Amino acid sequence: MTDARTAPMPTGTMTLTAGTDGTINRLIRVFIAVAVLGWTASAILTAIHFWVLPLPAGVEPQGAMAVMHSPWAYVGPIPLATIGAAYYAVMIAAGATWLHTKHRLLERALLPLTAMGVAFSAVFVYLQLVPIGAICPFCMVSAGATTALFVLELVIRKRGGTANAPAVAAERVWPATFVAVMAMTIVAMWSLTVLPLPGN
Repeated sequence: MTDARTAPMPTGTMTLTAGTDGTINRLIRVFIAVAVLGWTASAILTAIHFWVLPLPAGVEPQGAMAVMHSPWAYVGPIPLATIGAAYYAVMIAAGATWLHTKHRLLERALLPLTAMGVAFSAVFVYLQLVPIGAICPFCMVSAGATTALFVLELVIRKRGGTANAPAVAAERVWPATFVAVMAMTIVAMWSLTVLPLPGN
């Protein structure tokens, strides 16, 4: 007689298991929120590059504008801020996918990506402090965001990874993520009307 607990599973069936560490899901939600914050800072800088720069003749760039006018602010014709915005868009999408699927491959891929973000941010902070001699607040927000993403990834891995977290349905992840990104994009565009920019 075969016990139901030891009977083999029928071919083609699979059981889905989920962990119980809800803190991991909260940390991933913080990961997404930090990526949205980084997106907002990068979107503001990108908009300034496209709609405010170059400065009118006779206006001396100072502070954040000195950073954005520097030769290190571009990769060819592309503003670094735009590359940063693309990075944060990937992090937002990856975070939402990670929260929903808990895919181990995605979890492994995120650590080198966030580590590279920290390395590049460290270089950009150095450039502001030493060769340029000026600070861009939005650039520093971005640097803080990339560091926070890396730290969150390390903490999640320290807790055993997302395999230890309960499942989250897609309909509880994607709509909220989309609304957050759209709302902060509107905030970023509105900020151009109130920031102390030339012409305001």
